[in-house]
Amino acid sequence: MFSVGVGYFASILVLAKLVGMEIPYLTGMATGASLIIAIGAQNAFVLTQGIRKQHRFVVALICSLCDAILISAGVAGMGSLIEQSPLLLSIASIAGALFLGVYGLKSLLSAFHADRGMEESTEQPVSRKQVIFTTLAITLLNPHVYLDTVVLLGSISATFSGTGRYLFGGGAVTMSFFWFFILAYGSSFLAPLFRKSITWRILDTGICLVMWSIAYKLLVYSGIGDAVRVFFLP
Repeated sequence: MFSVGVGYFASILVLAKLVGMEIPYLTGMATGASLIIAIGAQNAFVLTQGIRKQHRFVVALICSLCDAILISAGVAGMGSLIEQSPLLLSIASIAGALFLGVYGLKSLLSAFHADRGMEESTEQPVSRKQVIFTTLAITLLNPHVYLDTVVLLGSISATFSGTGRYLFGGGAVTMSFFWFFILAYGSSFLAPLFRKSITWRILDTGICLVMWSIAYKLLVYSGIGDAVRVFFLP
């Protein structure tokens, strides 16, 4: 699967070069990669589902399509509207923090589950409906997703004239699809490591820390984090 992805990536680069759109298109891919390829709630969830080999295609497709829609909105000029809606971003921050806090707690409890290995995860698959809901929640309840895709990428695309801005957006969308499908299917090669319960405990603990750290940042962004910090650290 990884070799197929690399081949697809190379063919995209060659095609961009042949049609003379390599500068804005490749800039979009590079900028998109710098925002997407980072340790976060979304990537952690995709990684987990890839290791479990549960609904990998659905998870990767939802993440990619959400990015594609948001990036397209940014390129179309919706970024300024998002920047002018601080209340909307605050509400999304609080909702996202609550969801990530609960999800992190669930991962922490799983880390202390005894004798948990790959065999258990394959015997108790999660329903497609539950995976779809979780993927959408992790993706859309994080306001930083809107700031990165709609505002930031939208602003950068405006620096290109003519069709260049759309080629920039197309490059960012291409990188999103490439990354999420490689992560979802490439992570399955780690499956042998997760036959040991200690590996799952390490992963679940790491996911818990990532989720809670992002939840805290969202609370700080919404203004609640300052109140919480004053309460615990007078």
